[in-house]
Amino acid sequence: MRKTITLADETQPRSIQRADVPPAEGFSLVVDGHFKTNYDEEKAAREAGAELFGRFPMLQVLIYDAATKKRSALQ
Repeated sequence: MRKTITLADETQPRSIQRADVPPAEGFSLVVDGHFKTNYDEEKAAREAGAELFGRFPMLQVLIYDAATKKRSALQ
């Protein structure tokens, strides 16, 4: 018996972020020198960074601000 395969009407393009290219907007977590998750607000990025650092204290976690192009440590 054959199964019919249905394709989605529109496939959403994947948003792939390279770990070595800084984001153009918002705030991003920098974990051991690699860009990770992007956030719209600094508070959300700091909360996620603090939670990650709490679970894995051996990591170096920084917050990258795309507007000023500066990295800052968690406080």
